[in-house]
Amino acid sequence: MTQDIFNFAINSIRFDEHYQPAENTRLTTNFANLARGASRQQNLRNTLRMIDNRFNALAHWDNPKGDRYSVELEIISVAMTLDAARSDNALPLIEILKTCIVDRHTGARIEGVVGNNFSSYVRDYDFSVLLLGHNQGASAFSTPAHFGELHGKLFKAFVNSSAYKAHFAKPPVICLSVSSSKTYQRIENQHPVLGQEYQQDEYSLTDTYFQKMGLSVRYFMPANSVAPLAFYFAGDLLSDYTALELISTISTMDTFQKIYRPEIYNANSAAGTSYQPSLQHEDYSLTRIVYDREERSRLAIEQGRFVEEHFIKPYGAVLEQWSSHYAA
Repeated sequence: MTQDIFNFAINSIRFDEHYQPAENTRLTTNFANLARGASRQQNLRNTLRMIDNRFNALAHWDNPKGDRYSVELEIISVAMTLDAARSDNALPLIEILKTCIVDRHTGARIEGVVGNNFSSYVRDYDFSVLLLGHNQGASAFSTPAHFGELHGKLFKAFVNSSAYKAHFAKPPVICLSVSSSKTYQRIENQHPVLGQEYQQDEYSLTDTYFQKMGLSVRYFMPANSVAPLAFYFAGDLLSDYTALELISTISTMDTFQKIYRPEIYNANSAAGTSYQPSLQHEDYSLTRIVYDREERSRLAIEQGRFVEEHFIKPYGAVLEQWSSHYAA
Protein backbone atom coordinates (compact mmCIF):
# COMPACT_ATOMS: atom_id res chain seq x y z
CA MET A 1 0.00 0.00 0.00
CA THR A 2 1.37 3.42 -0.91
CA GLN A 3 2.14 5.95 1.75
CA ASP A 4 0.25 8.71 -0.09
CA ILE A 5 -3.14 7.07 0.50
CA PHE A 6 -4.27 10.22 2.32
CA ASN A 7 -4.97 13.61 0.83
CA PHE A 8 -4.56 16.63 3.12
CA ALA A 9 -6.36 19.94 2.64
CA ILE A 10 -5.27 23.01 4.63
CA ASN A 11 -7.56 25.93 5.41
CA SER A 12 -7.01 28.94 7.65
CA ILE A 13 -9.10 31.53 9.43
CA ARG A 14 -7.95 34.63 11.28
CA PHE A 15 -8.15 34.45 15.08
CA ASP A 16 -9.05 38.00 16.11
CA GLU A 17 -11.76 39.73 18.11
CA HIS A 18 -14.27 38.99 15.33
CA TYR A 19 -13.50 35.26 15.19
CA GLN A 20 -16.43 32.86 15.23
CA PRO A 21 -15.83 29.09 15.17
CA ALA A 22 -16.65 27.39 11.87
CA GLU A 23 -19.30 24.67 11.89
CA ASN A 24 -16.72 21.89 11.53
CA THR A 25 -14.32 23.29 14.15
CA ARG A 26 -13.47 20.81 16.88
CA LEU A 27 -15.45 22.41 19.71
CA THR A 28 -13.06 21.29 22.42
CA THR A 29 -10.41 23.42 20.75
CA ASN A 30 -9.53 25.92 23.44
CA PHE A 31 -9.69 29.03 21.29
CA ALA A 32 -13.18 28.01 20.08
CA ASN A 33 -14.25 27.79 23.73
CA LEU A 34 -13.20 31.42 24.23
CA ALA A 35 -15.26 32.59 21.25
CA ARG A 36 -18.70 31.59 22.49
CA GLY A 37 -21.19 33.12 24.88
CA ALA A 38 -22.05 36.64 25.94
CA SER A 39 -18.42 37.57 26.70
CA ARG A 40 -16.99 36.27 23.41
CA GLN A 41 -15.70 39.52 21.93
CA GLN A 42 -14.30 40.82 25.20
CA ASN A 43 -12.69 37.41 25.79
CA LEU A 44 -10.96 37.56 22.42
CA ARG A 45 -9.92 41.20 22.77
CA ASN A 46 -8.42 40.61 26.23
CA THR A 47 -6.63 37.44 25.09
CA LEU A 48 -5.00 39.19 22.13
CA ARG A 49 -3.96 42.11 24.32
CA MET A 50 -2.34 39.71 26.81
CA ILE A 51 -0.41 38.02 23.97
CA ASP A 52 0.89 41.36 22.62
CA ASN A 53 1.91 42.56 26.09
CA ARG A 54 3.72 39.29 26.81
CA PHE A 55 5.52 39.41 23.46
CA ASN A 56 6.77 42.96 24.00
CA ALA A 57 7.92 42.16 27.54
CA LEU A 58 10.10 39.35 26.18
CA ALA A 59 11.25 41.22 23.02
CA HIS A 60 12.39 44.21 25.05
CA TRP A 61 15.47 45.22 23.02
CA ASP A 62 15.01 48.33 20.84
CA ASN A 63 11.53 48.47 22.32
CA PRO A 64 11.62 51.20 25.00
CA LYS A 65 7.84 51.72 25.20
CA GLY A 66 7.00 48.02 25.07
CA ASP A 67 4.68 48.45 22.11
CA ARG A 68 6.79 47.67 19.06
CA TYR A 69 5.26 44.30 18.16
CA SER A 70 1.87 42.71 17.78
CA VAL A 71 1.05 39.07 17.10
CA GLU A 72 -1.48 37.94 14.53
CA LEU A 73 -2.86 34.42 14.75
CA GLU A 74 -4.30 32.09 12.14
CA ILE A 75 -6.17 28.90 12.96
CA ILE A 76 -4.91 26.21 10.60
CA SER A 77 -7.44 23.42 9.99
CA VAL A 78 -6.33 20.18 8.36
CA ALA A 79 -8.89 17.91 6.69
CA MET A 80 -7.92 14.44 5.51
CA THR A 81 -9.55 12.21 2.91
CA LEU A 82 -8.82 8.60 2.08
CA ASP A 83 -9.62 9.16 -1.59
CA ALA A 84 -8.33 12.30 -3.30
CA ALA A 85 -11.21 12.10 -5.81
CA ARG A 86 -13.80 12.45 -3.05
CA SER A 87 -14.48 15.13 -0.46
CA ASP A 88 -17.55 13.65 1.24
CA ASN A 89 -15.42 11.44 3.50
CA ALA A 90 -13.12 14.22 4.74
CA LEU A 91 -12.23 14.10 8.44
CA PRO A 92 -11.28 17.30 10.28
CA LEU A 93 -8.02 15.82 11.50
CA ILE A 94 -5.98 18.56 13.22
CA GLU A 95 -6.19 22.21 14.22
CA ILE A 96 -3.08 24.21 15.07
CA LEU A 97 -2.14 27.89 15.28
CA LYS A 98 0.23 29.91 13.16
CA THR A 99 1.77 33.15 14.41
CA CYS A 100 2.77 36.21 12.42
CA ILE A 101 4.77 39.01 14.05
CA VAL A 102 4.04 42.59 13.02
CA ASP A 103 6.85 45.09 13.64
CA ARG A 104 5.09 48.43 14.07
CA HIS A 105 8.37 50.38 13.80
CA THR A 106 9.36 49.05 10.38
CA GLY A 107 6.05 47.78 9.06
CA ALA A 108 7.60 44.35 8.50
CA ARG A 109 5.56 41.18 8.79
CA ILE A 110 7.67 38.34 10.16
CA GLU A 111 6.58 34.74 9.81
CA GLY A 112 6.27 33.08 13.18
CA VAL A 113 5.83 29.46 14.28
CA VAL A 114 3.20 26.97 13.18
CA GLY A 115 1.94 24.58 15.82
CA ASN A 116 1.56 26.20 19.23
CA ASN A 117 -1.86 24.89 20.27
CA PHE A 118 -2.69 21.34 19.10
CA SER A 119 -6.13 19.82 18.67
CA SER A 120 -6.92 16.43 17.17
CA TYR A 121 -10.09 14.38 16.81
CA VAL A 122 -8.11 11.13 16.78
CA ARG A 123 -6.39 12.15 20.02
CA ASP A 124 -9.87 12.70 21.51
CA TYR A 125 -10.70 9.13 20.54
CA ASP A 126 -7.45 7.75 21.94
CA PHE A 127 -7.69 9.46 25.33
CA SER A 128 -11.42 9.92 25.90
CA VAL A 129 -12.78 6.67 24.40
CA LEU A 130 -10.07 4.04 23.89
CA LEU A 131 -7.97 4.73 27.01
CA LEU A 132 -10.98 5.22 29.30
CA GLY A 133 -12.61 2.01 28.05
CA HIS A 134 -9.36 0.07 28.44
CA ASN A 135 -9.02 1.09 32.10
CA GLN A 136 -12.66 0.83 33.11
CA GLY A 137 -12.81 -1.56 36.06
CA ALA A 138 -9.06 -2.23 35.93
CA SER A 139 -7.12 -2.52 39.17
CA ALA A 140 -4.12 -0.63 37.77
CA PHE A 141 -3.75 1.97 35.03
CA SER A 142 -2.29 0.82 31.71
CA THR A 143 -2.36 1.78 28.04
CA PRO A 144 -3.75 -0.37 25.22
CA ALA A 145 -1.34 -2.10 22.85
CA HIS A 146 -0.02 0.24 20.15
CA PHE A 147 -1.63 3.23 21.89
CA GLY A 148 -1.05 6.42 19.89
CA GLU A 149 0.72 4.74 16.98
CA LEU A 150 -1.96 5.42 14.35
CA HIS A 151 -2.29 9.04 15.43
CA GLY A 152 1.48 9.47 15.41
CA LYS A 153 1.79 8.09 11.89
CA LEU A 154 -1.09 10.27 10.64
CA PHE A 155 0.65 13.34 12.08
CA LYS A 156 3.98 12.41 10.51
CA ALA A 157 2.26 11.76 7.19
CA PHE A 158 0.78 15.26 7.33
CA VAL A 159 4.05 17.00 8.27
CA ASN A 160 5.86 15.13 5.48
CA SER A 161 3.12 15.84 2.93
CA SER A 162 3.42 18.16 -0.05
CA ALA A 163 0.48 20.14 1.39
CA TYR A 164 2.41 20.94 4.59
CA LYS A 165 5.61 21.81 2.75
CA ALA A 166 3.74 24.12 0.38
CA HIS A 167 2.34 26.16 3.28
CA PHE A 168 5.02 26.09 5.98
CA ALA A 169 8.79 26.54 5.89
CA LYS A 170 9.68 24.86 9.20
CA PRO A 171 8.47 21.90 11.26
CA PRO A 172 5.82 22.61 13.91
CA VAL A 173 6.46 23.46 17.55
CA ILE A 174 3.67 22.47 19.95
CA CYS A 175 3.63 24.19 23.35
CA LEU A 176 1.54 22.59 26.11
CA SER A 177 1.18 22.44 29.87
CA VAL A 178 3.54 20.28 31.89
CA SER A 179 2.01 17.17 33.45
CA SER A 180 0.48 17.31 36.92
CA SER A 181 1.56 13.68 37.48
CA LYS A 182 5.31 14.36 37.20
CA THR A 183 7.95 16.28 39.14
CA TYR A 184 10.32 18.60 37.27
CA GLN A 185 13.82 19.56 38.40
CA ARG A 186 15.40 22.87 37.44
CA ILE A 187 18.86 22.51 35.89
CA GLU A 188 21.63 25.03 35.29
CA ASN A 189 20.93 25.50 31.58
CA GLN A 190 19.32 28.86 30.84
CA HIS A 191 18.32 30.08 27.38
CA PRO A 192 18.11 33.85 26.66
CA VAL A 193 14.54 33.54 25.34
CA LEU A 194 13.13 30.23 26.56
CA GLY A 195 14.45 30.81 30.07
CA GLN A 196 15.34 28.27 32.75
CA GLU A 197 15.31 24.65 31.69
CA TYR A 198 13.67 21.88 33.71
CA GLN A 199 13.99 18.11 33.36
CA GLN A 200 12.12 15.07 34.62
CA ASP A 201 13.20 11.48 35.10
CA GLU A 202 10.25 9.88 33.31
CA TYR A 203 8.05 10.84 30.37
CA SER A 204 4.40 11.59 30.98
CA LEU A 205 1.70 9.85 28.94
CA THR A 206 1.42 13.00 26.78
CA ASP A 207 5.21 13.08 26.25
CA THR A 208 5.16 9.47 25.04
CA TYR A 209 2.16 10.16 22.82
CA PHE A 210 3.93 13.08 21.17
CA GLN A 211 7.11 11.05 20.82
CA LYS A 212 5.13 8.70 18.55
CA MET A 213 4.34 11.80 16.45
CA GLY A 214 8.09 12.23 15.89
CA LEU A 215 8.45 15.06 18.41
CA SER A 216 10.99 15.46 21.20
CA VAL A 217 10.23 17.48 24.34
CA ARG A 218 12.08 20.00 26.49
CA TYR A 219 10.73 22.05 29.38
CA PHE A 220 11.53 25.73 29.87
CA MET A 221 10.25 28.46 32.18
CA PRO A 222 10.58 31.84 30.40
CA ALA A 223 11.30 35.07 32.24
CA ASN A 224 8.38 36.26 34.40
CA SER A 225 6.53 32.95 34.00
CA VAL A 226 5.61 30.96 37.08
CA ALA A 227 5.78 27.41 35.66
CA PRO A 228 7.67 25.64 32.88
CA LEU A 229 6.04 24.95 29.52
CA ALA A 230 6.48 21.73 27.54
CA PHE A 231 7.84 22.36 24.03
CA TYR A 232 7.39 19.53 21.51
CA PHE A 233 9.50 19.82 18.37
CA ALA A 234 11.39 18.03 15.60
CA GLY A 235 15.03 18.94 15.01
CA ASP A 236 16.77 21.44 17.31
CA LEU A 237 14.47 23.76 19.24
CA LEU A 238 17.26 26.13 20.24
CA SER A 239 18.92 26.63 16.86
CA ASP A 240 16.19 26.02 14.26
CA TYR A 241 14.05 28.99 15.31
CA THR A 242 14.81 32.69 15.75
CA ALA A 243 14.33 34.60 18.98
CA LEU A 244 11.19 36.31 17.66
CA GLU A 245 9.75 33.00 16.46
CA LEU A 246 10.24 31.46 19.91
CA ILE A 247 8.78 34.54 21.60
CA SER A 248 5.68 34.30 19.41
CA THR A 249 5.08 30.78 20.71
CA ILE A 250 5.81 31.68 24.34
CA SER A 251 3.59 34.76 24.34
CA THR A 252 0.70 32.91 22.70
CA MET A 253 0.76 29.74 24.74
CA ASP A 254 1.74 31.32 28.07
CA THR A 255 -1.36 33.49 27.67
CA PHE A 256 -3.63 30.57 26.80
CA GLN A 257 -2.31 28.50 29.69
CA LYS A 258 -3.00 31.33 32.14
CA ILE A 259 -6.60 31.14 30.96
CA TYR A 260 -6.92 27.34 30.72
CA ARG A 261 -4.89 26.32 33.78
CA PRO A 262 -4.63 29.31 36.12
CA GLU A 263 -3.83 26.99 39.05
CA ILE A 264 -0.48 26.29 37.37
CA TYR A 265 0.29 29.22 35.05
CA ASN A 266 -1.32 32.09 36.95
CA ALA A 267 -0.18 30.95 40.38
CA ASN A 268 0.92 33.64 42.81
CA SER A 269 4.31 32.01 43.40
CA ALA A 270 6.80 30.70 40.86
CA ALA A 271 8.04 27.14 40.46
CA GLY A 272 11.06 26.32 42.59
CA THR A 273 14.03 24.03 42.02
CA SER A 274 11.80 20.98 42.32
CA TYR A 275 8.31 21.48 40.96
CA GLN A 276 5.17 19.36 40.69
CA PRO A 277 2.23 21.10 38.99
CA SER A 278 -1.21 20.72 40.53
CA LEU A 279 -4.70 21.67 39.39
CA GLN A 280 -5.71 21.54 43.08
CA HIS A 281 -3.40 24.47 43.88
CA GLU A 282 -5.46 27.27 45.47
CA ASP A 283 -3.07 30.22 45.54
CA TYR A 284 -3.65 31.62 42.06
CA SER A 285 -5.32 34.51 40.27
CA LEU A 286 -8.02 34.39 37.62
CA THR A 287 -7.86 36.30 34.37
CA ARG A 288 -10.83 38.38 33.22
CA ILE A 289 -11.47 35.83 30.47
CA VAL A 290 -14.31 33.30 30.70
CA TYR A 291 -13.34 29.70 29.93
CA ASP A 292 -15.57 26.64 30.40
CA ARG A 293 -13.27 23.77 31.38
CA GLU A 294 -16.13 21.38 32.25
CA GLU A 295 -17.65 21.80 28.80
CA ARG A 296 -14.31 20.99 27.18
CA SER A 297 -14.01 17.69 29.10
CA ARG A 298 -17.55 16.66 28.19
CA LEU A 299 -17.15 17.48 24.50
CA ALA A 300 -13.87 15.55 24.29
CA ILE A 301 -15.80 12.32 24.93
CA GLU A 302 -18.52 13.22 22.42
CA GLN A 303 -15.98 14.03 19.73
CA GLY A 304 -13.97 10.92 20.46
CA ARG A 305 -17.09 8.87 19.80
CA PHE A 306 -17.67 10.84 16.59
CA VAL A 307 -14.27 9.88 15.20
CA GLU A 308 -14.78 6.29 16.31
CA GLU A 309 -18.06 6.10 14.37
CA HIS A 310 -17.02 8.01 11.26
CA PHE A 311 -13.33 7.09 10.91
CA ILE A 312 -11.96 4.34 13.13
CA LYS A 313 -14.73 1.76 12.59
CA PRO A 314 -15.54 2.23 8.88
CA TYR A 315 -11.88 2.47 7.81
CA GLY A 316 -10.35 0.20 10.43
CA ALA A 317 -9.00 -2.43 8.03
CA VAL A 318 -7.54 0.17 5.65
CA LEU A 319 -5.97 2.10 8.51
CA GLU A 320 -4.44 -1.00 10.05
CA GLN A 321 -2.92 -2.05 6.73
CA TRP A 322 -1.60 1.45 6.04
CA SER A 323 -0.18 1.84 9.55
CA SER A 324 1.63 -1.50 9.41
CA HIS A 325 3.46 -0.45 6.22
CA TYR A 326 4.01 3.24 6.97
CA ALA A 327 7.56 4.51 7.36
CA ALA A 328 8.15 8.26 7.74
